[in-house]
Amino acid sequence: MKKTFTFIFLLLLGFLLVYNNLPVFNYGFPGFAIIVLFLLVLALLFSTGFTVSGSNNQLKVVSRPSRFLVYAFLVVLGYCTVLPFVTSLKMFRSDSYQKLLGTVKNGQKITNHIAPIAIDQIRVVDEELAHLLGEKILGSQPALGSQVELGDFCIQKVNNSLYWVAPLLHSGFFKWFNNQEGTAGYVMVSATNERDVKLVQNVAGKAIKIKYQQGAYFQSDIHRHVYFNGNATVGLTDFSFEIDDAGNPFWIITQYDKKIGFSGKEATGILVVDAQSGAITEYSIANTPKWVDRIQPLAFIEDQLNDWGEYVHGYWNFSNADKLQITEGLTLVYGKDNKSYWYTGLTSVGKDESAVGFVLVDTRTKETTFYKQGGATEFAAQSSAQGKVQEKGYRASLPIPYNINNIPTYVMTLKDDGGLVKMFAMVAISDYTIVGVGNTMRETLTSFKNVYNMADNKINPNGASTQKSVQSIVTRIQNDVKNGNSFYYFKVKDYPNIFVGSSQISNQLPVTMVGDSVMISFDVDMEEVIDVATFANKTLKPSSKAK
Repeated sequence: MKKTFTFIFLLLLGFLLVYNNLPVFNYGFPGFAIIVLFLLVLALLFSTGFTVSGSNNQLKVVSRPSRFLVYAFLVVLGYCTVLPFVTSLKMFRSDSYQKLLGTVKNGQKITNHIAPIAIDQIRVVDEELAHLLGEKILGSQPALGSQVELGDFCIQKVNNSLYWVAPLLHSGFFKWFNNQEGTAGYVMVSATNERDVKLVQNVAGKAIKIKYQQGAYFQSDIHRHVYFNGNATVGLTDFSFEIDDAGNPFWIITQYDKKIGFSGKEATGILVVDAQSGAITEYSIANTPKWVDRIQPLAFIEDQLNDWGEYVHGYWNFSNADKLQITEGLTLVYGKDNKSYWYTGLTSVGKDESAVGFVLVDTRTKETTFYKQGGATEFAAQSSAQGKVQEKGYRASLPIPYNINNIPTYVMTLKDDGGLVKMFAMVAISDYTIVGVGNTMRETLTSFKNVYNMADNKINPNGASTQKSVQSIVTRIQNDVKNGNSFYYFKVKDYPNIFVGSSQISNQLPVTMVGDSVMISFDVDMEEVIDVATFANKTLKPSSKAK
């Protein structure tokens, strides 16, 4: 009777532990083995009897556990301790860790990969600000705000526009219990316009109900729902909330395996789960729908990049010869092909301020390109931007790399202590002393180009943008003062764009009038208002010398 009760108790306890912890039933995943080990320890304790006898109250063993329990305990203990040590230790498997990233291609110029971009498409809202804006719109509806909370924001492209998207989640057990059909929608925050914030509660006239979500209870928990529907034998990670181009909400879950014993996590495919109905569709990496931005988890790529740089000459490399390490972490960027990439700088071990190159990793296929060109690390760029406005005490957001007129450039926001954007900054990746700041992105771009041009473009001769020269007649001109600096906006005959320049470009600009003949050169870009690189007024004649 006692053995039967013990067996039933351990069986129920094991089920509860599996239901709560969701261990993977596969080699290389120790979770289930640890649960079994815990149950075996309890079984050994329950099967061992003790009694107190004699005048000295000595503890005496009256029953011993079966040999099967002892052997099972030793086998499972070895599986959880000895086997991972032997099969996964980097000292023994450094070559496998170094090659896990796969073939790393060498790129020529990073500007060949990152697309030129108009300033109104530059990302100015980071995840922290997106959360503040999302909380604000949620707080504007007290009835809803008291029932739900914002989940994690995920950046993604929706119909070729960049958005931060986060689901509404139940704010507690009783809120979930009283509303098990799901929460009413999600929040979209434009990554390029902080005034574009939406609370989406309907798609195609149908109310959204996000039933399956992270942190929910019982079978409404997205991980548990997927696990008990045929996915208990594969690793599941990176539960990202994404919407398709029609606005329908889904959970994107990466499937992974262990390639080096109990380590070496490698993405093998994804699950696309309808957040409302719970329908699960499995895809290989090659067949994943195009609207899905991310398959490769950030943590996997970060580890693989570090191992690729660390074990370039094996484990025993005490001189650190040719070792590389990532800089500030990985940032999601978009390339000319409209694909998303994990971006980071690489520095030599022990070097912090300057990068020896930059890496782009395809977030779907893991195709990796290494650009061997020196430049500033993200941290150095942040420090340089903050130093430009040090009297204001602003802090810079994580820099995002862009192609500004074929100049590799870090773009970041400068925020106050409340997390609100106050200014913008651009820093040349090739030389972090080339900095432009402004209250608007237009001012920042103008300031950056002025500083860059005054540096005679010596920092990166191969990165100089395509310039065009025009000789024409001024048809309109007007000055504008911003932050104490005078900018002159003008148009010329037979050219559609508006041009702008400052007296730093030419001291002839302040005395130029309508009808004057001018020669200008400028970077060919996508902007409606173009900054001039050089300006010469052909109408103005050199003053004669006093006799």
